[in-house]
Amino acid sequence: MTDSPDTPRRDRDSGDRASTGIPGLDDILVGGLTRRRLYLVEGLPGSGKTTLGLQFLLEGQRRGERCMFVTLSETEDELRASAASHGWSLDAISVVELSTFRGEEEEQTLLHPAEFELGRTTGRILERIKQEKPDRIVIDNLSEVRMLAQTPLRYRWQFFALRRLFTSLGCVVLLLDDKTARPDDLQIQTLVHGVISLERGSLNTYGAERLVLNVVKMRGIAFHRGAHDYAILTGGLVVYPRVTIFQNILKTESITVSTGVAELDSLLGGGLVTGASTLIMGPTGTGKTSTATRCVLTALERGESAAAFIFDEQRSALRARSARLGMDLSPYLESGRLRLHEFDASELSPGKFSHDIRRAVDVDGARMILIDSLNGYYHAMPNEQYLMLQLHDLLGFLSRSGVVTLLVLGQHGLTGAVHSQIDLSYLCDTLLLTRYFEAAGQVRRCLSIVKTRTAKHESTIREFTLGPPDCLTIGPVLHDFENVLAGAPVFRGAANTLMDTPPGSDTDTPV
Repeated sequence: MTDSPDTPRRDRDSGDRASTGIPGLDDILVGGLTRRRLYLVEGLPGSGKTTLGLQFLLEGQRRGERCMFVTLSETEDELRASAASHGWSLDAISVVELSTFRGEEEEQTLLHPAEFELGRTTGRILERIKQEKPDRIVIDNLSEVRMLAQTPLRYRWQFFALRRLFTSLGCVVLLLDDKTARPDDLQIQTLVHGVISLERGSLNTYGAERLVLNVVKMRGIAFHRGAHDYAILTGGLVVYPRVTIFQNILKTESITVSTGVAELDSLLGGGLVTGASTLIMGPTGTGKTSTATRCVLTALERGESAAAFIFDEQRSALRARSARLGMDLSPYLESGRLRLHEFDASELSPGKFSHDIRRAVDVDGARMILIDSLNGYYHAMPNEQYLMLQLHDLLGFLSRSGVVTLLVLGQHGLTGAVHSQIDLSYLCDTLLLTRYFEAAGQVRRCLSIVKTRTAKHESTIREFTLGPPDCLTIGPVLHDFENVLAGAPVFRGAANTLMDTPPGSDTDTPV
């Protein structure tokens, strides 16, 4: 319940910030908005300006502050209906409706340029502001004010008078503008203390529209510049700050952990390293996901938590396939120690993806992250350049958090020369290659560690099979083969140097 107008007001000169009620936006603003200031929230119709304004007021009401919403563009009933669609009640917020319709016998204006005389309707509204002394005010929207003013000079004078009034009251004000009246008019941006822009990103030929929030300016306070994704959901705006603003985490000491397969640990020079990323790359069906899943299962068996972010298959399919290979993930999914996040690349917001990974680490306590695959992630990004930049930030965050990161990347082609749609090898600390090769009338699989920055690794190529009970079985070095990784293997030894491939293992089990 809000205070009455006679209740003593809090000291607003204490330098505290006014939370916006949107955690992600508060992160970008490093705490919130400075009090006794005017801020402009601009964006095209449908970008969520009114929703943001309502969240701002509801947060103030929750903190015991007086709040007022002045609506110029819609009726009070329409505003309350919009709030109800999010499950909100505006009963504790003062709603002031000002119609912009002007009849032939009367003219409504916010301020008169000569004597600053208030019109009859506007005078009653401003009188209510003076009487109620709200801590927070939202005015929706400035396009109506601009039309009432009729001329740019009169509009500027009126705005100066409004700013003087609000400053004298000591409140924090959000001015909403739909940018429809004069899209090239920047004079209000120069007069306010801060500008938050809500933008609708370019539409691809297929998929969801990307919504982007950009803090254009903030006087006297630190903030994080750049584009940050957001979404309009039932319950309000959700802002997904870029992970770069959370990169002040102190990097933990790196330790080596086992993959669960002794031979793979040997190839890696001891195992996986915390704070390092491993890229598993190869053609489709060569066991990339199964190899990564074996590492995840080992982490779960150690008592750690893990999260997998899946683009290319359903979580039910991953569970069933892993169980057939001897890796039962069900107990860990039921206990919550393993979380599977399934994504549709056509609907994915890159900012939402980074937000979910950060939440998996900071909230769920995941110590191992699997992204399967980067091909699906790539299709969700506007272009390859953005993918590289975001992955660079994301891997930096995971490294500083001491997380083991596994990335899966599918290559085009099955035999012969294969290639990747994107080159991410330089971003990762370790690169594991998987390949097909032909021998003794069978299609077989092999793997090799091409590079690692964290240990002295084996430079050998080893055959491996997939199947229960151990899922991943790695054989001896392929001494008698040449050109295996080049896709044109030449065999110069005896067939008995190869691994046995019993029926029901890697030749019959989908991977």
